[in-house]
Amino acid sequence: MPRLGYLLPTRERVMEGQPETASLLALAERAEALGFDSVWVGDSLLARPRHDPLTLLAAVAARTRKVELGTAVLLPALRNPVVLAQQVATLDRISEGRLILGVGIAADLPNIRTEFEAAGVSFDKRVGRMVEGLALCRALWTGKPVDWDGRWKVKGSTLGPTPHRAGGPPIWVAGAVTAARVRTGKLYDGWFPNSPSVAEYAPQWADVKQAARAAGRDPDALTGAMYLTLAIDDDAAGADAKLNAYLENYYGQPAAVIRQRQMSYAGPAAGAAAWIKSYADAGASHLVLRFAGDHERHLETVALMRRDLGW
Repeated sequence: MPRLGYLLPTRERVMEGQPETASLLALAERAEALGFDSVWVGDSLLARPRHDPLTLLAAVAARTRKVELGTAVLLPALRNPVVLAQQVATLDRISEGRLILGVGIAADLPNIRTEFEAAGVSFDKRVGRMVEGLALCRALWTGKPVDWDGRWKVKGSTLGPTPHRAGGPPIWVAGAVTAARVRTGKLYDGWFPNSPSVAEYAPQWADVKQAARAAGRDPDALTGAMYLTLAIDDDAAGADAKLNAYLENYYGQPAAVIRQRQMSYAGPAAGAAAWIKSYADAGASHLVLRFAGDHERHLETVALMRRDLGW
């Protein structure tokens, strides 16, 4: 049965001048009470300022009991992997194994390049940093002594605590270009894009699974996820206007440009249900939803929609 996730509006709250966390934690609790399977937090340092995802998820972990907790998506290239490994292990302990590490490399935009520069990280080497950094995290998560001679130097050192889940939390990778799909199938635990259309999803997901098979891995052990943005309203034109305004405010780019790159829906609940179901039919087993405002109403609408879908 498909699982549904909910993205907390950390970026939106900061943009609105409301950085307090009480309302965010209340939304996480509400999502769990309504039957959502997971709660997610985005990541950015300076390009799109918001709360630190790992710190906030620790608070969410303490306020919830069942929902999985995820990053959508973390930029590991911005972080020292030894420090990140310790943070993630601690968070996985706090949540008792509910963490999913969604990761990405970030889009090539001027403000994101500036963000990498401010963090002292080469933007053009971010893929290599991510791959090696995550490999080092996984080595440290074994709890065994690690010797590492690469971008980072580790000499016979052991991390403690280890994560709650042996080997660490599952790592889901965003990105739908061919290289990202192959990398996901070869190395990681899930695929978590936001760009494939319904028609594109199944063949691209098949590429991920084929890459896993070619690497000697079990393709059925991987999770196919999808990140979707919705503005649900009976007034279709009003919903469309809300979605466009939301995206332009969030990204500082024309909504039409963003809607080509990130799959989104605006309109009545029945259409939203059919759209979400079409991704599940195409192979997505975990759908993470970002709402264009009106979070309490959207949460309740989707909870009813889910009941009607029989999920």
